[in-house]
Amino acid sequence: MKTKDSFLTADLEHIIQSDSISWNHMKDSTVFITGITGLIGSLLCRTFLAANDARNLHMQIFGLVRSREKAENIFGELLKREDFSIGAGDITDAVSVDGEVDYIFHCASVTASKTMISKPVETLMTAVGGTRNMLELARKKEAKAFVYVSSMEVYGTFTDLDHDVTEEDLGYIDPLAVRSNYPESKRLCENMCIAYFTEYGVPVRMARLAQTFGAGILPGENRVFAQFARSVIKGEDIVLHTRGLSEGNYCYTSDTIRGLLTIALAGKDGEAYNVCNPDTHTTIADMAQMVCSDIAGDVIKVIFDIPETNTFGYAADTKMKLDSGKLQALGWKPEVSLRESYERLIGSIRETENI
Repeated sequence: MKTKDSFLTADLEHIIQSDSISWNHMKDSTVFITGITGLIGSLLCRTFLAANDARNLHMQIFGLVRSREKAENIFGELLKREDFSIGAGDITDAVSVDGEVDYIFHCASVTASKTMISKPVETLMTAVGGTRNMLELARKKEAKAFVYVSSMEVYGTFTDLDHDVTEEDLGYIDPLAVRSNYPESKRLCENMCIAYFTEYGVPVRMARLAQTFGAGILPGENRVFAQFARSVIKGEDIVLHTRGLSEGNYCYTSDTIRGLLTIALAGKDGEAYNVCNPDTHTTIADMAQMVCSDIAGDVIKVIFDIPETNTFGYAADTKMKLDSGKLQALGWKPEVSLRESYERLIGSIRETENI
């Protein structure tokens, strides 16, 4: 499936040709995806449509959105396809779907830190109410797999951990900090998944994503990776509003999508999996410096402008390195380095944004 973004087109082709994904298991299935106007949800939709074209799988893809207009802006002519349909509504309301639903990828979530600060109640209700509704749908439809897209933020912070973070580790989250609504709700939703698995047999699998970026980011994306990439394109210095000491765990978009498909098709019910590339682990400050020197050739530099209060809603500094061995044991392996991730992201932005 061709797109105006040659980097995204190449990524989609790479995913659907992956020998580690059991595509035939999804033949003639119905796939339900929430949050399709977000990065992960939109890429999952594009991947399944591309797989239909290349592998003749006859999947039916259904996406749930809050704004039909936003979906139309993102997908355009793809919404005219017979194998792709969307429904508009609030995920905190009951979800009703005609026919069978075989696979559910629950991606809908608040991802903007500013919203977590300005609308903490809505952040919590979207997570908790939305996840409950999707688990109910999975229970009623007897879905083959329910993949909950969680986050590395569930781990919180560690003070004395002497090894890479596995799925069995758990750090501290301050429940009295308003920004904790995001990691705390992710923890609760994972436990809700386990509750539905234990009581009703819903085949849940949790994907704890590292920060994911690459070709195919959406218009208006303003997370730190997009800011860094646009700084390179514009020739502007990178401005950090923290000291940049937080240790980031990253994964390129196509690696993450392959990880989610691996979890859906080969993962074990009731289990969580880290989706990350351990080789990309670095601090925010070091990543900014790498972008300035290795990508921009030292034409730009890093500037620190730290406000007295956390007006930007940034998460607390974390010092942890995620271990993806559990997912790799299923046959998945990360392939794209941090530098290549930025090179492909910047190439994608140059082709799709008027900068």
